[in-house]
Amino acid sequence: MRLGDVEFCHLLQIISVSLCLSGMSQSETSRSAEESELQMGKSRMKRSWVWNLFFVLEEYTGSDPLYVGKLHSDVDKGDGSIKYILSGEGAGSIFIIDENTGDIHATKRLDREEQAYYTLRAQALDRITNKPVEPESEFNVKVQDINDNEPKFLDGPYIASVPEMAPVGTSVLQVVATDADDPTYGNSARVTYSILQGQPYFSVEPKTGIIRTALPNMDREAKDRYLLVIQAKDMVGQMGGLSGTTTVTVSLTDVNDNPPRFPRRSYQYNVPESLPVASAVARIKALDADAGSNAEMEYKIVDGDGIGIFKVSVDKDTQDGILTVLKELDFETRTNYNLRIEAANKHIDPRFESQGPFSDTTTLKIIVEDVDEPPIFTSSTYSMMASEAAQVGTTIGTVSAHDPDVANNPVRYSIDRNTDLERYFNIDANTGVITTAKALDRETNAVHNITVLAMESQNPTQVGRSFVAITILDVNDNAPEFATDYDTVVCENVQPGQAIQTISAIDKDEPPNGYRFYFTLLPEAANNSNFTLRDNKDNTATVLTRRNGFRRQDQPIFYLPILIIDNGSPSLSSTNTLTIRICECDADGIAQSCNLEAYILPAGLSTGALIAILACFLTLLVLILLIVTMRRRKKETLIFDEDRDIRENIVRYDDEGGGEEDTEAFDMAALRNLNVMRDTKARRDVTPEMQFFSRSTYKSLPDNVIFREFIWERLKDADIDPCAPPYDSLQTYAFEGTGSVAESLSSLDSVSSNSDQNYDYLSDWGPRFKKLADMYGTANDHLFS
Repeated sequence: MRLGDVEFCHLLQIISVSLCLSGMSQSETSRSAEESELQMGKSRMKRSWVWNLFFVLEEYTGSDPLYVGKLHSDVDKGDGSIKYILSGEGAGSIFIIDENTGDIHATKRLDREEQAYYTLRAQALDRITNKPVEPESEFNVKVQDINDNEPKFLDGPYIASVPEMAPVGTSVLQVVATDADDPTYGNSARVTYSILQGQPYFSVEPKTGIIRTALPNMDREAKDRYLLVIQAKDMVGQMGGLSGTTTVTVSLTDVNDNPPRFPRRSYQYNVPESLPVASAVARIKALDADAGSNAEMEYKIVDGDGIGIFKVSVDKDTQDGILTVLKELDFETRTNYNLRIEAANKHIDPRFESQGPFSDTTTLKIIVEDVDEPPIFTSSTYSMMASEAAQVGTTIGTVSAHDPDVANNPVRYSIDRNTDLERYFNIDANTGVITTAKALDRETNAVHNITVLAMESQNPTQVGRSFVAITILDVNDNAPEFATDYDTVVCENVQPGQAIQTISAIDKDEPPNGYRFYFTLLPEAANNSNFTLRDNKDNTATVLTRRNGFRRQDQPIFYLPILIIDNGSPSLSSTNTLTIRICECDADGIAQSCNLEAYILPAGLSTGALIAILACFLTLLVLILLIVTMRRRKKETLIFDEDRDIRENIVRYDDEGGGEEDTEAFDMAALRNLNVMRDTKARRDVTPEMQFFSRSTYKSLPDNVIFREFIWERLKDADIDPCAPPYDSLQTYAFEGTGSVAESLSSLDSVSSNSDQNYDYLSDWGPRFKKLADMYGTANDHLFS
């Protein structure tokens, strides 16, 4: 059988270590003997019992225990009187000693990577006395390393990146492998690196493990990822060494080494002329093989007849060029446009500028399509004026619109009534002439804003709009009046000619040259001896006293009629009454107290007239109260009569009783047994004219007789009862006979019953009982035989 390279190497190591250990043991034994002789010569303590270090080979695979070394004392004469004892780490389990010869063996496989040293203690005892003949000696057992661990990449697998087009020798990544063997002994832990996969693109330095690029011009767009396999081998890469591998994934990062390119040299797009402003016309895209920021580009119009009509922008997400319209398109004006558009990279790498311009151009042809457009007014807004005195049907102005299409269809006009809810205006559908439809009032609405519609006669869905502002011109149709309600106070100690009130006026109209009011007293009040009026010629007037000695006890209130005239054409006037109160004032002229009796100047009512009006009002009020009182009394009488009519009322007791076991409310036996006294009870819902007393009690009779007599009595009671129907009433017959109280009178099983009762008498009771007589009588028995 042929040994492999690894097994052969292990065998050589074991032989060499054994020879080394044997030589070391002999040298140490001889050294101990020489030291003992030297010490004896110098009259010192004997040093023949000293042990420092033993060696044992790891991973021993033999069948016999591995010999480690031998303990020996000079006292031992070989007669068996000395025994050797071993203690410490692994004594008895890993290491055993022959107590007669002192030979030490290892019984288990040792691993240096788990424990490299073992500390043991040796002792020599007299076998008979069991006393030590040598002092206890401590020594170490070192586990000798062999190459039994392969290198390992603790951080693998690796991921790295390097820019595309990187020069040869660019560092990519450093890989590190560790070997658990003893680095101080032999070459078991000396590692070298090599590349198994990834050539010829990459290389690795044998000693450092640094991976570098090995080829120039590696293009990401051709291949963007590489998988490398790196090997680490111990024994300096010699035959028989152990190895380990790892993978390294290398990605090429992008650089801007590709210019943008349009897939086509020209494009054509059709656009309707009705496309709104700022709408997208087309999307174009230049292709760039780069990625990320290296593929970002910008677009611009570099030539063409559509500059100012269109603009191009970039979509940052897709890098598309978006062409939008800046102005309204008109097929009747221009039918097509030609544009030359350029796309260029935003970030250019200077290293690759020599490869050419990083931009490209293409041509766009925009064809404008004709659409049916709504009519267009000559102006989007119109301003018109109308007098508020204008008659209905007066022409205010004219609007004009036309069909911009080639067909130039006729146009019809109308007013959007949502803007003219009161229908103040009309428009001629054919000419666009706007006229008044109602009287106008500037004071109600000074400006009317209406919307005029123009629609094609052939296509009413095409509607154009224009806004018309109609300003109402003022005419003098409102008389002036007091600017406010004046509260004029005159002190009793006022002097003649003293100004007591300054008044002004307002006018709802707006004369073009401003207001001019004239103030004067009515002719019948002009010569009164109490007050006068002075026009200040500045749209105000002053009220003056003509005398003194006013007394509120005599006349506490005066009414002064004042005529106000404006300067309109024609002028308008109005009479306004100024109320003047006479009050007691303090020394500073501040009113203290006033009363309410009025002295009316000739323009007002006299005191007698006011008293007469007040008397009439009081008389009328008393008459109304009497009528209302009489009606209420009459109504109360009617309500009382209605309450006494018991037929119109519903009496509710909400009493359900206690059932058959409730013997306190009423006696249920009266309904179950006829052999009791029956008292005729009066109805509670009406007041009967007379009462009927109960007849004598029934005696024990046959059931059919009892039943017949009971029904007969009930029938007679109902016939002679004066309180019986036609008033609505419910008659209840709750009698079941003298038999079992649990039996039923239902007719469901009467036909099949074996009862010997005779119901022929039912035919004598009239048509009401004919149905019962036919069902229970004996006359028809032959029908069932």
